[in-house]
Amino acid sequence: MAEPLKNAFGPDVPARIARMISAVAPDFDDRRFLALALDGFDDLELTPRARRISDALAQTLPGDRAAALDLLVASLGPESGDAKLTGMAAFLYLPHVFFVADHGIGHFEESMRAQHELTRRFTAEFSIRAFLERYPRRTLDRLAQWATDPNVHVRRLVSEGTRPRLPWAPRLPAFQNDPSPVLELLEMLKDDPEEYVRRSVANNLNDIAKDHPELVVEVARRWWRSGTPDRRRLVRHGLRTLIKAAHPGALGVMGFGADSPARVREIRCTPTVLKIGDKIRIEVVVENPDTQDAAALVDLRVHFVKATGGTRPKVFKGAELELAPGGEATVRKTISLAQRTTRTHYPGTHRVDVLLNGRTVDGPEFELGG
Repeated sequence: MAEPLKNAFGPDVPARIARMISAVAPDFDDRRFLALALDGFDDLELTPRARRISDALAQTLPGDRAAALDLLVASLGPESGDAKLTGMAAFLYLPHVFFVADHGIGHFEESMRAQHELTRRFTAEFSIRAFLERYPRRTLDRLAQWATDPNVHVRRLVSEGTRPRLPWAPRLPAFQNDPSPVLELLEMLKDDPEEYVRRSVANNLNDIAKDHPELVVEVARRWWRSGTPDRRRLVRHGLRTLIKAAHPGALGVMGFGADSPARVREIRCTPTVLKIGDKIRIEVVVENPDTQDAAALVDLRVHFVKATGGTRPKVFKGAELELAPGGEATVRKTISLAQRTTRTHYPGTHRVDVLLNGRTVDGPEFELGG
């Protein structure tokens, strides 16, 4: 069983923070800080632990919050040199991020400096949202400057921090209603030299698509038309929710229009009788009977039986094909029917169909026993 994340964020974290601050502020009351930070610490999960440390900082750092922010920045260790931050080590700075969001909101410049430094070591994508809500124009102007920053993590913050639907963070309703300020920033980052940044741009575009699909299709069509392979990969990832929903405009951007002559010749499921825990193999034969090349986007959809006896579809990525005149290709997918925390299986008749360029092609059924 996986080790709980909070175990990698233990009492050594506030102890290390205390040492870092004491190194630049010898009069820092580290004993009181640790007593406050560790009060009930063992019973808390990761995020509440970070918030407890942030609260302890608020009670022991200078009451002048501008001075407190400057002290925190002075105590930070060396910045990350990695193109992509991974692992739990960087979570050392999660309490700092919470402190900036909760206690730095009245000190714009000091907070911007702190977030610029923090995101080079961890991320400020959560704290920057408080400033986007309180000071939208000033924060957007600063992010526009950061979009050309030499540090990859700062540039990524511009995109990741403005995502209207960033996971595990409060949404940004203003940008859900009007994403145009965000799109202006994404325009600046769409050809960033780092895949790490472009991936964030794609995720932001995907967020916007959930509220403004036609607008995103319009942007994607323009980006795709004059795009490099890297930009087209970004667009493809940014359209993924619309593609799964078979949105005609999104499919058309990538050349998978309804006018494609590609067609499904056969759909096979092997075996057709299974029990929970088995694996099913689905094969789809796609052909092009035309005399011109045909583009084909093939996704697989399984209608899983639910506890109520009804079904709920789940789409599985298949393949993107370019079929020569008279050509064909087989798309194969193996799907586990084992019980998982993300999907519970129930006995009954399951149905398979195929989405070919957004069009549904009915497929066979298979029986799943207990």
